Amino acid sequence: MPTFTPTHLGKWESLFTDLVDGDRYQRSVDRFREQGVVLPTFAQLAADAGVEALLVGDSLGNVIQGQTSTIPVTLEEMVYHTAAVARGNARAERQALIMTDLPFMTYGDIATGVASARAVMQAGAHMVKVEGDDWLVPLVESLARQGVPVCAHLGLTPQAVNKMGGYRVQGREEEKADAMVAHSIALAEAGADIILLECVPSPLAKRITEAVNVPVVGIGAGSDTDAQVLVCYDMLGLNTQHIPKFVKNYMTDGRTVPEAIKSYADEVRDGSFPAPEHGFDA
Repeated sequence: MPTFTPTHLGKWESLFTDLVDGDRYQRSVDRFREQGVVLPTFAQLAADAGVEALLVGDSLGNVIQGQTSTIPVTLEEMVYHTAAVARGNARAERQALIMTDLPFMTYGDIATGVASARAVMQAGAHMVKVEGDDWLVPLVESLARQGVPVCAHLGLTPQAVNKMGGYRVQGREEEKADAMVAHSIALAEAGADIILLECVPSPLAKRITEAVNVPVVGIGAGSDTDAQVLVCYDMLGLNTQHIPKFVKNYMTDGRTVPEAIKSYADEVRDGSFPAPEHGFDA
């Protein structure tokens, strides 16, 4: 696998002054230099293939770092990977929107969330993504007032996997489904620009899509949402662990990586992906 090794990490030091101590920052820099990633290349290929938005997800903990969850991923790491994606995106003929996850425990109160959003936005993100329900309303309102676009992630929220008891479909019970609809509406009204639904029954995703006045992105949420998202490594058949039901490998039939990404984008646009077998019943 080709790798990218950054050469300008030092410029981030001033950004982290009020977020981390010097020793912790240096350990992060050393680890990043050792890793090397292909994110700029993937970003450019995806944007040139017609993908409208690039999500720098904390799932990088799983697919790049070898973690068993997203919980160990730090803000410093998200800033680093966002900057890498932004550099690749800048090389594309048609640049995509960059959305970055705020990682575990970096937005539990407004002040912390605002500082975290500032860090990833200054690294090159155009939008931040946060996981939760209506408890996020004050943070979303504050970020919106300050000009930060927000994506609110509901349903299966991987940062809360220990509270949820595992990676399970959410919203199958009527009471929980009704609550998810209400939370989605509340977050959209608070200023969220996008709602993202993960692993929810297809009928519920359709209901939420019709209930809110902002775009809804789905992953494992059926075909009735306004857009779809897949982890790049899953799409390219690079997942050696459990393969979720909603994943499709586009590296079949002798496709190259650019061809695979374009096939994914084309199938989302023409409605052939996701197919019924990629969704969940109520």
